[in-house]
Amino acid sequence: MKANLEHVKTNRMNLNEEVPSLEQAKEGTSLLRFRRICIISLILFILPITIYVYAFHLETKSFSVTWNDIENPNIPEGFHGVKILQFSDTHFGPNFPHKQQQILVDKINKLKPDIVVFTGDLIDKFGEYVVEREYSQTILKQIRAPLGKYAVFGNHDRGGGGGHLYEQYMEKAGFTVLNNEMKRIKVANGDYITISGLDDFLLGKPKVKPTLQHLRTEDFNLLLVHEPDAVDQIVEYPVDLQLSGHSHGGQVQLPFIGSIITTSLANKYVEGLYSLEGKSKPLQLYVNRGIGTTRMPVRFLSKPELSVFSLKRTSSYEKR
Repeated sequence: MKANLEHVKTNRMNLNEEVPSLEQAKEGTSLLRFRRICIISLILFILPITIYVYAFHLETKSFSVTWNDIENPNIPEGFHGVKILQFSDTHFGPNFPHKQQQILVDKINKLKPDIVVFTGDLIDKFGEYVVEREYSQTILKQIRAPLGKYAVFGNHDRGGGGGHLYEQYMEKAGFTVLNNEMKRIKVANGDYITISGLDDFLLGKPKVKPTLQHLRTEDFNLLLVHEPDAVDQIVEYPVDLQLSGHSHGGQVQLPFIGSIITTSLANKYVEGLYSLEGKSKPLQLYVNRGIGTTRMPVRFLSKPELSVFSLKRTSSYEKR
């Protein structure tokens, strides 16, 4: 009986508690809505600043390394395990100072490549980058590659006042410039691969047939050409691996969309490894995203790239 009285008393106390008024409920809802607006506004304010700082100041100064195994029966025994390092599109200039150039070269040497190749666009505006380019040359000279350093022309090397200077400049930095020519790279046991280079397809005079027509199907044939879309002509010749740049990987990409802007002769092949069926044998194309920037000093979801290719001799062509 006493318990029942206490229960009734408790219920009376609950009934006597003040029920929030309609005005108070509205005030609570308004406060919650205000907090949400503040949070959303803060995100909308901070997000663009974060993206700006990342795209203009962080991503442009970082290097990613992409590793690729190139498995091919034409690779001779003496080249099994040989590492080829590709860098491209440095666009040296005010947006790529000497300190950053030194970091790049130190990174290349740390990877201990056997062969180093540069696929064009060294200096953004060769004719304007006068005083600094001599020091840049001494930095490039530090790159170590026991089986050689090779380069080709890009459109910025042909344009921008550098067409008559680039080849001599690169040779003084220890690079062999392949301008519509082919060479053999040999190792101690006599094994060799061929390396060819074509002039720039936009501003140069590429001689595809004279340069490539004497390549042998049974050899491993490496080709350097700045613009990747040139590969649609290259499939007519027995090239095993074409290394290109030019695209910058679009330079700016969006999630789920990819590159929003592509450039001439880099519309079809933008970045990464592609497998094509050549006329006489399979051909692989690799499009390097490059190191520097052009037009605007910005990169977003298209990190500067060093690509390393490890040659692997196989008994037959692997499925690609």
